[in-house]
Amino acid sequence: MAAKIPVTVITGFLGAGKTTLIRHLLQNNQGRKIAVLVNEFGEIGIDGELLRDCQICDEGEQATDNIVELTNGCLCCTVQEEFYPTMQQILARRDRLDSILIETSGLALPKPLIQAFRWQEIRNHATVDGVVTVVDSQALASGALVGDLAALEAQRQADPNLDHETPLEELFEDQLACADLVLLTKADLLEAQELEKVKVWLEKESPAGAKIIPCQDGKISPDLLLGFNAAVEDQLEQRPSHHDQEEDHDHDDEINSVEWITDQAFDPKYLTQQLKHLVQQQEIYRIKGFVAVPNKPMRLVLQGVGKSIQSFYDRPWRPEEPRQTRLVFIGQSLNRDDILTSIQGMGNQ
Repeated sequence: MAAKIPVTVITGFLGAGKTTLIRHLLQNNQGRKIAVLVNEFGEIGIDGELLRDCQICDEGEQATDNIVELTNGCLCCTVQEEFYPTMQQILARRDRLDSILIETSGLALPKPLIQAFRWQEIRNHATVDGVVTVVDSQALASGALVGDLAALEAQRQADPNLDHETPLEELFEDQLACADLVLLTKADLLEAQELEKVKVWLEKESPAGAKIIPCQDGKISPDLLLGFNAAVEDQLEQRPSHHDQEEDHDHDDEINSVEWITDQAFDPKYLTQQLKHLVQQQEIYRIKGFVAVPNKPMRLVLQGVGKSIQSFYDRPWRPEEPRQTRLVFIGQSLNRDDILTSIQGMGNQ
C-alpha cells in the first residue's frame, strides 16, 4: 500500500491569519505539490479566491484543481455531507500530491473534523500529520478574545470552580487543545513584554509539548508547518475538548454571517471609517472581502478584526469579472436588514 498522504489542519479564530499563512506556504512550497481545502463561513468565497490568486497558482493545475472551497460555514457540523465527498475527490488524485492543507473556518471545532480521518475510506489513504492553531497575539494581548489575561488568571486562581467561559472562549480553547504547533501572528505589533505575557499564558492553555512560535505576515518555513508525523486521529483522547460528550453543537443561532454585494465603488478611507462605526454599533467579529475603488484598476482586499480594519491591493480586475464590492460580516446574532440599512449610501463619498 502506498504511503498515506499527510494532512495538516490549520485552525484558529476569525481573522487570526490562516489564509495569509497558507498563501505564503503555497508561494514558498519548495517544490511540494499541495492541495488546499478551504472552509468559509458565509456564502461568498473570499479566502479560496485569495489563495487561487496567489502567484504560485498562476502555474496551472493548482489554480483549478488543487484548491477546493466549501461554503457551508462549519466543517465540524457537515463532515459527512460535504467534507467526505470532497476528500474523496482530492484523494482520487493522491498520486499527484505530496500533502493536503485544510483551512477550517474560524468557527469550526477541529476535533470532529479530525475524527473523520478514522473512517476507513479516508484512513486508508490519508492521515492528520499535525494541527496548527493560529492565534492573533495582538488581539489576545488586548483581551479581545478572552478578556484581560491577568484578570482571568486571577479569577481562576481565586475560585477554579467558577465558570467564566463564553462559547467563543470554549471554541478558542478547543482549537488550542488540538494543537501541535501554535503560531502567534502580528507578534511584531507587540512589545517584548506583552508578547512574553501572551506566550506564557498560551503555554498553560496548550497541550504539553506544543511549540509556540511568533511569526509575521504568515512568513514561516514550510519545514515547521509540515512533517509532524503525529497521526492525530489515533490519539484524540489526549486532546480533550469542551464538546467531547456532545453529539452535535449549534452555533447558528449565535454566530452568523451577512453577505453584501454591490456594484458601487468606494473610497477606501471613507469606507473604513464607516465600517468602524458599524462595528461599534453591531456585535461584528470579522469583516472580509473585496472592494471596487473609483479609477483604480486594482482590486482592494479588505480584512477587519474587531475595530482593526486593514486593506491592500492584490491584483488588477480581470476583464471578464464584474467590478463589484463583496463583503462578508461575521458576528453575534447579526440582523441582515439592520446591517444592510446601516451600510446603504456608504459609496456616495
